[in-house]
Amino acid sequence: MAGKYLCVNLHLVWSTKGRRRLIDPQWRARLHSYIGGIARAKNATLKEANSRPDHIHLYSSIPSTITIGEFINALKANSTRWVRQTFPNRQWFSWQEGYAAFSVSKSLEPATIEYIRRQDEHHKQKSFEEELLELFGLHGIEYDPRYVFD
Repeated sequence: MAGKYLCVNLHLVWSTKGRRRLIDPQWRARLHSYIGGIARAKNATLKEANSRPDHIHLYSSIPSTITIGEFINALKANSTRWVRQTFPNRQWFSWQEGYAAFSVSKSLEPATIEYIRRQDEHHKQKSFEEELLELFGLHGIEYDPRYVFD
């Protein structure tokens, strides 16, 4: 094939450091918008974002010019800097070291977007920890429970 043809969409999930409740509902939409700007700067498209006080879900395309790790590091580092500079009471804000990234086929895009939009409903019934382990199961990801949560 003479060119590159790809469609890479990812459901990304990570928590705040220590799963502390640091994301304020008053400014979480601004955080999502800022992260969308970071994605655009990396030639990606943030298609959906939602967060709870202790974690975030993103659904984004990713270009072939950057690795998943580089993309997530850019999102995390730049959004951390923005939160600290924008909200004086969040000078110690940070994300956890790790992340979860799940590939999503185009046919499952509507369901993934709806899942992310319904985070408030999900968390009336299950914790972030339960949700993440359920996602691991759905995607066939093996893990050692001693090392999943920092």
